[in-house]
Amino acid sequence: MKRTSAQKAQAIAKVIDTLDILREKCPWDRKQTNESLRPNTIEEVYELCDALINDDSENIRKELGDVLLHVLFYAKIGEEQGRFDIGDVAEALDSKLIFRHPHVFGDETASTAGEVLQNWEQIKLREKGGNKTVLAGVPDALPALIKAHRIQEKAANVGFDWADRAEAWNKVREESEEFAAEIESMDAEKMESEMGDLLFSVINIARLYGINPENALEKTNRKFIRRFNHIERRAKENGMELKDMTLGQMDEFWNEAKSL
Repeated sequence: MKRTSAQKAQAIAKVIDTLDILREKCPWDRKQTNESLRPNTIEEVYELCDALINDDSENIRKELGDVLLHVLFYAKIGEEQGRFDIGDVAEALDSKLIFRHPHVFGDETASTAGEVLQNWEQIKLREKGGNKTVLAGVPDALPALIKAHRIQEKAANVGFDWADRAEAWNKVREESEEFAAEIESMDAEKMESEMGDLLFSVINIARLYGINPENALEKTNRKFIRRFNHIERRAKENGMELKDMTLGQMDEFWNEAKSL
């Protein structure tokens, strides 16, 4: 069934009413604070990410509900403290969306997604209470891989990017050679620094070719887990322990897994 905007709003309003009752009558819900909820929020977002990468519609719907609950819960706490309510949150978001899309709601033009992104950072710098610098909007707490990707995107949006993406491969080769040189010296601090530079340059390649490096790495993680689990399973079937197997024996089962 396709719902109207009014029906969608009514469904959300019902959840808000239910949360109000729980906040009043449930001992667990009543004692929650921003700080106590935060770890659960992080977990819920990761569970949503799992559902998204699996393209699992049923779990996406379920996990979106869990994330929505946390959004409403934080708004409820804000309301109780007299700071803001969910209406303020929604109105601020609506105003932000309109302000950041002048090519839709204003007189500016942008015919491609690339043009929209080029304008995005400048708009946020002009926004009241917005970012004071281009990179200020990148949260410090982001995981390093995602953070590197966002830094590169933001810099590129204001023109700091390779003129030809093929040139970025030279940077990867340069960083690889610099890391190899530090391996010779076995200076742990310099090796770590050069490894960071190498990873940053590889992430940049992914961005330039339209690949999300976080998604790409997670898919490879899952592929490795699936293949390594196959090695363990085949070892047990043959009455073998992994610690007693040769690398050649493991490779044989690994190649089996690759063909599945």
